[in-house]
Amino acid sequence: MRTTPATQATARREQPWPIRLTHWLAVPTLAVMAASGVQIYAAYPYLGPRGRLYAWFPLQGAHPPRWLRVGHWLAGARHVHFAVGWVLLANACLYLGYVLASGEWRRRAFAPRRDAPNAIATGLGYLRIRPAPAAAGLYNGLQRAAYTSAVALGVLEVLSGFAIWKPVQLRWLAALFGGYDGARAVHFLGLVGLAAFVVGHLLMVVTHPRTLLSMLTGGRRG
Repeated sequence: MRTTPATQATARREQPWPIRLTHWLAVPTLAVMAASGVQIYAAYPYLGPRGRLYAWFPLQGAHPPRWLRVGHWLAGARHVHFAVGWVLLANACLYLGYVLASGEWRRRAFAPRRDAPNAIATGLGYLRIRPAPAAAGLYNGLQRAAYTSAVALGVLEVLSGFAIWKPVQLRWLAALFGGYDGARAVHFLGLVGLAAFVVGHLLMVVTHPRTLLSMLTGGRRG
């Protein structure tokens, strides 16, 4: 279909400005949240109840390096964590609200029936087991799976964070995670998952540099 000047004027960019705004605001806030969270964890670098630590966690008692921390001490890190956390939560609500209201979720969210075959084929292509499928649309199935997983991890981090913050007032929420210690473990593992997503995201940017340009300029209309 030919694109007329009228359709060009109304067509949506690859990365609309609300997506770009919330994306770049999330970059520093996520970094500070992670670093202050690591400092909070360093005050008690164990997972599980005292006397019954979780056997599956291999880093019991291992103190994270200081260059990964922000806040200097427990109380300072908590102040930073909560202050930035509210900014990050508001930013996430703005992003999700726009994505849902504008219909952007249709081309960004992972739909198993539509995206699972492409995600598998793309993953095999990245591993050089078989040729990767040709690009079609804004994101491939593997990218949609990664971004949707990141959103799910973010929701899990918020819920487990509230359970840790108010384990008595929100005991019903803490109970969903198996209590305070369970919520703390989920919160820590969620951070690890988000860190893995960021590493994968950066690798994808290196292999597909045009995505960085579109996140800066908005990209093409279509």
